[in-house]
Amino acid sequence: MTRQDGRAPDELRPIKITTDFVKFAEGSCLIECGDTKVLCCASVEDRTPPHVPEGTGWVTAEYSMLPRANRERSRRDVSKLKLSPRSAEIQRLVGRSLRAAVDMEKLGEHTITIDCDVLQGDGGTRTASVTGGFIALALACRRLVADGELATSPIRHYVTGVSAGIVEEQAMLDLQYSEDSRAQVDLNCVMNELGEIIELQGTGEGRAFTLAEQQELVRLCAKGNRELLAIQREVLGGKF
Repeated sequence: MTRQDGRAPDELRPIKITTDFVKFAEGSCLIECGDTKVLCCASVEDRTPPHVPEGTGWVTAEYSMLPRANRERSRRDVSKLKLSPRSAEIQRLVGRSLRAAVDMEKLGEHTITIDCDVLQGDGGTRTASVTGGFIALALACRRLVADGELATSPIRHYVTGVSAGIVEEQAMLDLQYSEDSRAQVDLNCVMNELGEIIELQGTGEGRAFTLAEQQELVRLCAKGNRELLAIQREVLGGKF
């Protein structure tokens, strides 16, 4: 099938990352994946949650979509007095993914919270939050080193995330909303710079899928994650 935006099946949407987008956050960026735009801000606190072992740090994330991030206005979570199940599931994914990048002992007794706010959603907001969230996290850690709070950066790995899916029996990378809403199979893949999988979420939205189809989608995601990694390296100057 021909994609609406003319991309090849294995082609990412145009990616743009603007760092230091917010003045006060220790690390921030605006990540744009096609028409999906997510603001990622990293905040550092000199304390940790009670469950964290003494002398080690913690990384967590929060995720939210602004009311007009989509085609119709949605209610803010605060107006419902609870986090939506979707937002809760996504922020847990982002938190797990970013913790995999950090040596908590080197981080010391600091908590870094990554806020991922979707300004505009056109598919792939969770994976954009992972990719952009890592940039914000890395910049915050760089700030801690520059300020003398840490001797070295606690970042161990780059982390990127991207989606792939099957639409009208065609496997394709980085689904935009018009594709994602019709996908028979949807898969999200988070990886590090070694090509190792941190998290894999695959769902048969319209039908069950085979192991061979899963592997093809993972191969597409691996290609996309390599390209996102190259962009991260360029944005960060090749250093954490």
